[in-house]
Amino acid sequence: MSIQTAEQYEMNEQYELAFAEYKKEFERRPSDLQVLERLGHLAMMLNKKDEAADYYAKILEKDMTNTLCYEQLMDIYVDKDRYKYYIYRGNLHSVEQKYEQAINDFKKALANTDNETEIVMTRFTIANLYAQTGNINKAIDEYLKTLDYEETPQDVFLKLADLYIKEDIIPSAIDILERAKKRFDTTQINEQLAKLYLKNNEPQKAKDLTQDELFQIKCMMECNEDVFEKLCNLEDKYKNNAEFYALKAQYHYMKNEYDEALKCVEKYNELNRNSALVYQMRALIYENKKDDYNAHLNWGKYNLVRGNKDIAVNEFLNAYQLNDKDIELMNTLAILLEETGDKNHAIEFWEKISLEEPSNKKALEKLADFRESIGDTRMQCEYLEKIYELDKRNAMIVKKLAQIYEKLKNKPAAIEFYKKYISLAQNANDYTAIKNKITKLENVNMEEDEGLLDKIMRFFNK
Repeated sequence: MSIQTAEQYEMNEQYELAFAEYKKEFERRPSDLQVLERLGHLAMMLNKKDEAADYYAKILEKDMTNTLCYEQLMDIYVDKDRYKYYIYRGNLHSVEQKYEQAINDFKKALANTDNETEIVMTRFTIANLYAQTGNINKAIDEYLKTLDYEETPQDVFLKLADLYIKEDIIPSAIDILERAKKRFDTTQINEQLAKLYLKNNEPQKAKDLTQDELFQIKCMMECNEDVFEKLCNLEDKYKNNAEFYALKAQYHYMKNEYDEALKCVEKYNELNRNSALVYQMRALIYENKKDDYNAHLNWGKYNLVRGNKDIAVNEFLNAYQLNDKDIELMNTLAILLEETGDKNHAIEFWEKISLEEPSNKKALEKLADFRESIGDTRMQCEYLEKIYELDKRNAMIVKKLAQIYEKLKNKPAAIEFYKKYISLAQNANDYTAIKNKITKLENVNMEEDEGLLDKIMRFFNK
């Protein structure tokens, strides 16, 4: 027998036989969603609603976004179990991102149960939805309502502590985890609590609680204990651990050994590239070394990694005031200023880059585009000519130059560059059209024209 046999039974409306055959197939392939769907469907047809509910629940274990399953389960429980009915309706609304309706459904589910486990898990779900929709205070209230139940899992305490941390209410987060510790006393609770103790300027408590070797060293440093020997002894064990080098950097920084601290930061960077912490550590070290240029540069990079582009621009501009020859810095500023909408200021930096690096194609392309945007055709042409000198086989640049010369009514140059274009782009879609254009140009008279900006300047110079 096979799934084809079950399908044949179903086609012949022999539903009991089809159901039995699908059950055999399910024993062989318990993860097959197609088999589960057929079993659920047939169970509903045969009015075996309890079995149908089991099959639909199994589907949801593998595919929580299956809206059909939620709808079928709602049909099964609408008159039989109002708690489950509202739970599945709430889940359906969550999948459909109708969060307010989902919250209302779960609240209605609460009104239809006195089972402690169901109450805790439902309030936990409501709290998560409130947090997801930005209603932090309501989320906190829901979590708090579950804490006195024996069935409350430690995740509730951890989630509630996280919300207090996000709201920067550290004492409340500590209180919640201390309550959790009395009930669970797990490594996860203890380590999270230790981090909060340190954040709350209680390093001795943090040190006594944590079992993490590296975090213990961090706490010891905050307690003004000498950790140099301990760091040396752990070097081989943690030589591939970025956090270890962050601790070493912090140690040397606290000892005013800034060059050694920078070496440790570089080791950290090798293991954890482009971390905001790298730039923050460098910036702090350079500030203490009185190296304002590198301090501003690294504060700029720090804010850039964190997505604070406006602050990053200000830091980079401060760095530029101290060193106006750094091409990489100018390039970064030009790009950032473009992204933040200050295109005119960006062009100033592209011009400076082109003066420092006459062969910088990107700067020349930006300047050509800008001149085109303001109607300064002659200057656009000059920049494109410079690009052409750097890359004479760039067909698009050659074509642009031909078009500009034609626009300026420089017939010989236009013909020359159109011919260069068709020699470079023999398979281009416009090959024939350009050949026809060359023929036409060779048979017409043209007087060299002025660009729009040239005309404006000539008008004002009269």
